[in-house]
Amino acid sequence: MSQGPDATVLLSEAETVESPESVAPAKAGLSPTQIALARLRKDKLAWASVVVIVFFVLVAIFQDLITKIVGVNGDTDQTLLDPNTTLPMFTATAAHPFGVQPQTGQDLFYEWAHGARPSLIVGIGASLLTMIIGVVLGLLAGFLGGWVDRVISWVIDFLLSLPFLLMAIALVPVALARFGHPDGSGYIQPGREAAIRFASLIFVLVAFSWPGLARLIRGATLSLREQEFVQAARSLGQPTWRVVMKEMLPNLTGPIIVNLTVLIPAFIAAEAGLSFLGAGLKAPIVSWGQTIAAATGSFDTYPIWLWIPVASIALLVLALSLFGDAVSDAFNPATRR
Repeated sequence: MSQGPDATVLLSEAETVESPESVAPAKAGLSPTQIALARLRKDKLAWASVVVIVFFVLVAIFQDLITKIVGVNGDTDQTLLDPNTTLPMFTATAAHPFGVQPQTGQDLFYEWAHGARPSLIVGIGASLLTMIIGVVLGLLAGFLGGWVDRVISWVIDFLLSLPFLLMAIALVPVALARFGHPDGSGYIQPGREAAIRFASLIFVLVAFSWPGLARLIRGATLSLREQEFVQAARSLGQPTWRVVMKEMLPNLTGPIIVNLTVLIPAFIAAEAGLSFLGAGLKAPIVSWGQTIAAATGSFDTYPIWLWIPVASIALLVLALSLFGDAVSDAFNPATRR
C-alpha cells in the first residue's frame, strides 16, 4: 500500500523522536557542579563580568608595571598647579592621563592604579577568612549539636546584636592605642599605623560577617544530617571528620560559592566607605576610599578627581554582584536560564 506525503513525514518524525540512538541524554552522569559550570559557560553576562573582574585584578597585580608604562610615579608635579587657585589643570595631559591632585600635585592615575590592590586584598582576603570560619563553625554546630551548637549559636547571636558601623569606627583608635607605640613614646610611624588600620579593617569585616554565614551553613547541615546517605555513612562506623568532609561538605559547595561571590563586592564597598569615614586605610597605603574622601571638597571645580574612583568601585562591585547572581542561578537546581 502506498502512503501519501503527509504520512511519510509523520512517520519520519516519529522515528526521529522515538529512536533510542537520538535520545541520548546530554546531562547523564554529570555532577551538580559540572551542570552548574556548563550553565555558567553559556551565560554571556557572567563572561562580561569576568572580563571586568580580570581587568581590575590585572591592574592590582601589575600596578607598578602599568604606571611605569604610562610614565607616571608617586612624585608630585608642581608645574601643573595653579598658584592662584591651587587646583590642577582640567585637561588631562599625556604625562598625567587623569590629571593631578590639587595642592599636592600627586598623579591621579598613579593613585587609581595603586588603589585597586588594597581594595581587592581586603575584599578577597576578608571573604576567604569569613568563609573558612563560617563554614567550620556552622558545620560543627549543625552536625555535633548539643552544647557545641548552643555555644556557637550564642556567639553568633551576640555578634549579630552589635552595631557594625560603631564598632568599626571605635576599633581603629583602640587598636592604635594598644599596638601603635609599643615603646611608649606616643608617636606612631605612618607605616605602622597603616598596617594596624589594614589589619583592624579585615578583622572587623570578618568578625561581623562570619556569623551570618555560619547560621546559614548550620541550617543546611541540620537538614543534611538527617539524609539517608549521611545516616548510612554514620551507621557504617565512619569517623565524624570523614562524614563531614566526604558526605556533607560537597553538598554545601553551592551555598559556599554563592556567599563568597556576594561577600567580595560587599567588603570592597565597605572598605571604601570606612576609608571615606576615616576608619579604614590610610597613607602610605593608597585606596579608592581615601581618594573619594579627599576629592569631595573639590567636586564642583574638579569632578574627575572624584568620579574616577567612584566609577571604578561601582563597576567592580557591579561585575562581582552580577557574577555572583550568575553563580547563584547556576547552582540552583530550580533555575532554568
